[in-house]
Order: sequence, then structure tokens, then C-alpha cells
Amino acid sequence: MGLKPGDVAPDFSLPDANGTLVKLADFRGQRVVLYFYPRDNTPGCTKEACGFRDAFEQYQAQDMMVIGVSTDDAKSHSKFIQKFNLPFLLLSDADGQVAALYESYGLKKFMGKEYMGISRNTFVIDPAGKIEKIYLKVKPEPHAAAILSDLSRQDSAV
Repeated sequence: MGLKPGDVAPDFSLPDANGTLVKLADFRGQRVVLYFYPRDNTPGCTKEACGFRDAFEQYQAQDMMVIGVSTDDAKSHSKFIQKFNLPFLLLSDADGQVAALYESYGLKKFMGKEYMGISRNTFVIDPAGKIEKIYLKVKPEPHAAAILSDLSRQDSAV
């Protein structure tokens, strides 16, 4: 993997569930948890999103923004947000270009078939826009709580 902690996070501009363009640079000054996930309304992705939803107040209390990115379109994101009452942004990366910038898009295998898709990776970006922490091939269910735990340990050590 080419990206590493300390690198400047690749900037991007993607549409949210309402079609509004969102730029990573808009969140300078606060920590961002940028998570890439394969698809709305699938079991693992739903568990991961609901984990972030359930911990969202804790993220807000630490001035952290949560942003999910998949190749799903705005309509799919809108339904996913409504169905599970998700309080954070979901962005549409239709062609996987932003996921590719974050080395989270490529050849995947499932049930003997190969296809291009998003890998379940998460990047914590510090207030200055640098990558603080990288989580690769995460387990969906405990992920949101694990990030909070890691970052609070890290912050108390500083």
C-alpha cells in the first residue's frame, strides 16, 4: 500500500445522497473518519453503517465527521440512510475513482467470480488533512467502536 499515516489525504469532491457535492477539504479543522464499503443494504455494510450510527454521538462529541463512500448512486444512498436512520454522509463514487485514490478499489473475488469493487477500508484524517490511521479489510460489526477506542487511547497518550 502506497498511502501511509502522515501522508496528505487525497482530496476529492463527490455527490451525497441529495446530489450535493461534498469536498474533503470542507472538513479541514476536524477529524474525518472516511470509510469505504462495497454496497448499500448488504449484511456486512449494514452492520458497519449501523455501528457508526450507534456511536455517532461519541464521534460528534470528539468533533469527528463520519463519511461513508461506495459506488452506489444517490438514490440508493438516500434509501439506505432512511431505512437505517443514518446520521452521517454517504457519498457516491460511481466509477470508483476516489476509492482508487485511497487504494480501496480493485479486483475482488466472490464465489469464484472476479469483479471490480470497493474494499472495506477506513482512513482517519486529522484536522490538518493528513492521514492519521489506516484500517484495512475491517470487520464490519466492531469497527466503529474499535476506531473510537484506538483514537481515545492515542489522544490520551499525547
